[in-house]
Formats: sequence, structure tokens, C-alpha cells
Amino acid sequence: MNTSVRHRTQQDLTPCVRALAEVHALDGYPLNWPDHPEAWLTPPSLLDAWVAERHGHIAGHIVLSRSGPGDAGPALWSARTGASPDATAVINRLFVAPTARGHRIGAALMARATTEARSRGLHPVLDVLASDTAAAALYERLGWHHLGTVTQQWTPTQTVDVHCYAAAP
Repeated sequence: MNTSVRHRTQQDLTPCVRALAEVHALDGYPLNWPDHPEAWLTPPSLLDAWVAERHGHIAGHIVLSRSGPGDAGPALWSARTGASPDATAVINRLFVAPTARGHRIGAALMARATTEARSRGLHPVLDVLASDTAAAALYERLGWHHLGTVTQQWTPTQTVDVHCYAAAP
């Protein structure tokens, strides 16, 4: 397969931003290009981050974070289970470089982040734009449960619908 998943290092950020730019140009993810993409890939609530390498190049990226006030998934999971939103970990910043798709890299990154969340005693959840049907299809193929869809105010003039998912128990 020639693909491996490993912890992200500081030196990985520049090639990650290049791959993210390719994803943004092709898929529109992230919806709003960040002013500081390296900082966007390293949110303040970061628990851990990984990259996938294929043939020696960055092929994908994923982050595991603590839940924050803007994350809808933890709140929906909490309402459904009665557990605290603090008992969740949020999977985000997932992308696979366009040239590396079709090799189960997204699934491998999801497995790594899910395993880490569970090892910390946290339940993995995520939010995804409702318009990102390819990502939603991946999560459903992996057995994640759709918790609901909410509308969020992302900027003063922009609202988006997001699907919220939780890993299977």
C-alpha cells in the first residue's frame, strides 16, 4: 500500500498547507480559506494530529480536539446519551490530497483518531458540512451514526448546515 499514518510534526505543516490548498481548490474545503492555514490546522483545543504519507509525500491529515463551544456534535451526543460533552473528542481538519484518493487514506486516518479518542476515554464525534456528501458517505461507510443536522452561524453573514456524527459505541 505504501501508505503510513504517523504523528504530525512541525515540519509537516508546510506540506499539509499545500495539500489543503489543493483540496480547497478542488472541493471547497475548508469552505472559508483561513487567513493562517498552519494555525487553522493546529486549533487551540488540539489533543493530537496525524498525517498520512504515501510514497514519501503528505497524502492526508486529521486532528483530534477537545470539544468547544461551536461544536454541535458533542452537544447532540450529550443530549442523546446523557453524558457530558466533555466526554467527547472532536475529529476535524480531515482531508486527503486529490492525487492520493482511492487508497483508503481517509479511513486509515479516521481509524487512528478514533482509536486515540477511545484510549483517552473519550467518545469521538464530528461535524461536517451538509454539502460535503463525499465526507458524509465515508463516515457512514465506517459505521458512524448520524446524530442530526443543525444550522450554524459561521460569520455575521454566513449560515451553514452541518451533519453531526458519532462513532459507533
